[in-house]
Amino acid sequence: MKHSIAVVAAVVAVGLSFGVASAKGKGDKDLKRGEELFKQHCAVCHPEGGNIVNPQKPLGKESLKANKITSWKDIVKTMRNPGPGMSTFDAKAIPDKDAKLVAEYILKTFK
Repeated sequence: MKHSIAVVAAVVAVGLSFGVASAKGKGDKDLKRGEELFKQHCAVCHPEGGNIVNPQKPLGKESLKANKITSWKDIVKTMRNPGPGMSTFDAKAIPDKDAKLVAEYILKTFK
């Protein structure tokens, strides 16, 4: 009986590790896609997370927080309805799924 419990536990552990690897793989792929989209649509004005239009508003965590941008949803909202000087990126220009990837890339990359 003890032997079968150990076998079941080992099988569960292996299954869980495959699930984690799969999730990480997808996360890596999404982050890479977010980076590609960022470079395509945003990097001209936000090189390395900076801001050439308004240097007081770079994409770093503290600056975003100071401007009440704390989640990917806040970033997408800003992309859709930006302030002065920033281009508007509607859902035609960057579909919602891609906009979320860009936002998540920003949050994970620019600290």
